[in-house]
Amino acid sequence: MRVSRFLRTVAALLTGAAVLLTVSPARAAGPAGTTAANTAANTAASTAANAAVLVLRYDASRAAEFRTVMDQAAQVWNASVSNVRLVAGTPADFVVLADNGWPRTSVTRLGRGTIWMGREATAEGFYPLRIATHEIGHILGLPDRRTGRCTDLMSGHSAPVSCTNANPSAAEKSAVEANFAGSALRAEEPAGELFVDRPDTARDLVPAP
Repeated sequence: MRVSRFLRTVAALLTGAAVLLTVSPARAAGPAGTTAANTAANTAASTAANAAVLVLRYDASRAAEFRTVMDQAAQVWNASVSNVRLVAGTPADFVVLADNGWPRTSVTRLGRGTIWMGREATAEGFYPLRIATHEIGHILGLPDRRTGRCTDLMSGHSAPVSCTNANPSAAEKSAVEANFAGSALRAEEPAGELFVDRPDTARDLVPAP
């Protein structure tokens, strides 16, 4: 009798252990499958986000004393907009040069062209970083808007010489985001434009609203 009871007890214990150690295939696959699905979704989202960012390369190797300030200006824009990113490198989408004239930008198409960091403006006391971010603004599709406001990056020289704001306004940020929406350069963008932010260039004066 005792042996029979002992055997029944042992059998019950073994059965319980077997139940605890048994995991259904569906339950076993659940977490792993969920993890795999999450990983795939995250990868797809990351890929889509990266695809939405257009990288523009610039070459400031011939910008002389303005090379560092151009790198700083690129970082200002990188911190201001999300669908276009400026990086130093070649082959370049736009080139930065230095000369003794007035700052100007030749835009061959949206995102491409040549910037001249003219020393004439800095000699008159205008802030180099504001000039650099302003000229890159032209590359990114922004025109001059001479409102006279320091808060408007594209107001250029119409703002006081004392103005040191080098950040685009909310409206200017939105305009650039719209220009590069979908990370595709718009074929209808005008080509061959030359922007010269010189005091005697009044063709694009825009009154402040």
